[in-house]
Amino acid sequence: MAAADLELRYYQSRVLLVVTSHGQLGDTGESTGFWLSELAHPYFMLHDSGVDVDIASTRGGEAVIDPLSRDESDPDNRRFLADAEVRRMLDALPALGDMDITRYQGIFFAGGHGAMWDFPDDPAVQHAIATIHEAGNLVVAVCHGQAALVNATLADGSYLLKGKQVTGFSNKEEVAVQLDKVVPFLLQDKLTERGANYVQRPPWEEHVVVDGQLITGQNPQSAKPASIAMVKRLRAVEST
Repeated sequence: MAAADLELRYYQSRVLLVVTSHGQLGDTGESTGFWLSELAHPYFMLHDSGVDVDIASTRGGEAVIDPLSRDESDPDNRRFLADAEVRRMLDALPALGDMDITRYQGIFFAGGHGAMWDFPDDPAVQHAIATIHEAGNLVVAVCHGQAALVNATLADGSYLLKGKQVTGFSNKEEVAVQLDKVVPFLLQDKLTERGANYVQRPPWEEHVVVDGQLITGQNPQSAKPASIAMVKRLRAVEST
């Protein structure tokens, strides 16, 4: 679905997209990182809808893209990699801890298996989620991006996920890619452990869940639908 199909008006909303800086797939000796379409799809959906978009990573520096995700038959991926401004950003991403989070009306955590290692315990990730959520703004995560949420807490010390309806990369999908014994934990299990009401669809189907300020997508196929849901929520807030 193109941004024009949403008939969106221009608003001065600003969103921060966050990606992993972790590039090693456990002890396998293989490379990982963030999944390209989970950044490219939301970037263009938000950007083309008039939302100001910044990108940061946990440690900053050159972007760590999962080599398996460089599918240039995907038009958004191809456009993303060919965009001179995007390439400039990807060559020198700011570290999340250096960003002024109060500038943003939403934060979007892209997935990729690297996120399973650095998102959960990164202090800047946790600070960003708390700041955005407590300001009444949107927290969005897709696929393994929900690793950012598993240790997020509210001001009273309770888990952000407690009682929330969410989705994320399922156990079935992790088994299908043969990484269920490689990742440090199974995301579906951890989301449930934190008190979330986890819901899923069959592997690789688009699936987005909206629960208040929290928007989650199950898999890479859900990155664009999750960003559409985010834009619609931004539009609703701006029109009030």
